[in-house]
Amino acid sequence: MTVTMALAGDTMLGRGVADRIAVSGPHGLFSDGVREAFAGADLALVNLECCVSDRGRRWDAPGKPFHFRAPPAAADALADLGVDCVNLANNHALDYGTDALTDTLDHLRRAGVSVVGAGRSVAEARERAVLEAGGVKIAVLGVTDHPSDFAAGEGRPGVAYADLMKGVPGDLLERIRRLRAENDAVVVLPHWGPNMTGEPLRYVRRAAEKFVDAGATLVAGSSAHVFHGVDVPVLFDMGDFIDDYAVDETLRNDLGLLFVVTLDGARPSRIEAVPLRLDFASTRLAGGAERRWIGERFTRACAALGTDVETRDDRLVIDVAA
Repeated sequence: MTVTMALAGDTMLGRGVADRIAVSGPHGLFSDGVREAFAGADLALVNLECCVSDRGRRWDAPGKPFHFRAPPAAADALADLGVDCVNLANNHALDYGTDALTDTLDHLRRAGVSVVGAGRSVAEARERAVLEAGGVKIAVLGVTDHPSDFAAGEGRPGVAYADLMKGVPGDLLERIRRLRAENDAVVVLPHWGPNMTGEPLRYVRRAAEKFVDAGATLVAGSSAHVFHGVDVPVLFDMGDFIDDYAVDETLRNDLGLLFVVTLDGARPSRIEAVPLRLDFASTRLAGGAERRWIGERFTRACAALGTDVETRDDRLVIDVAA
């Protein structure tokens, strides 16, 4: 049985994006081409890089420069796009405290969007979501390696935290093994490593290998704000999907990728990457020179990991050998 999943990286719906939602509503953030790419997939997952609430106060932590909060209508923007599940295990889920996080959980579930990676307790933060399409059951887990002060505890809302630099905790690997035994596939969504890096760090590669050895069907990472290469079944970093961020003229975090992964049984058989252009608070398909730049960079990044990429109909395609 074949299932397709659309996956996107850092999805920030606060600040300038929130202002756009306030003026124009939640339905105009993505171009028709982006929406069509999502509609063509059976399931869709993103890393939600903000809280969704109209409550709370800024998290007071030394050296924390950015705080992202989206209005409740942002949940409708995700549902309208067709997002089935978001990962909240990241460094912005508690930007406005625990009240805003619990609001986020409520708003997303009201909109019919599943959540992994955060919760009202450590048990809820570590809980999997199970998505179904075409008779295939896919378990999804979220985890972040920063910040430690966002970690959920017993009776304390927060994120699913693991210090991956020190190694992948045994209980996390055991959960992956158990979920693989109970489901047709397992997707792990790690938020790992620092911002603005052009390739995965060594500890990230080690963690990815551990996830796969434990039974992860697909690992789709985020955090760098720029896309990295693919070493099947690992998408080391999906880059940014929508935001209002300043643009690095070298790394070009305004040029991104939407990944469409085909699972054939319990393995990826094809990975397609759709080039994106992130304008201020909106996202569209990349074209012309921007699409070529994305293709060249992605091809080089994948080649460094031993992965071949072909260009077909404006998509960057990785066919996985049987």
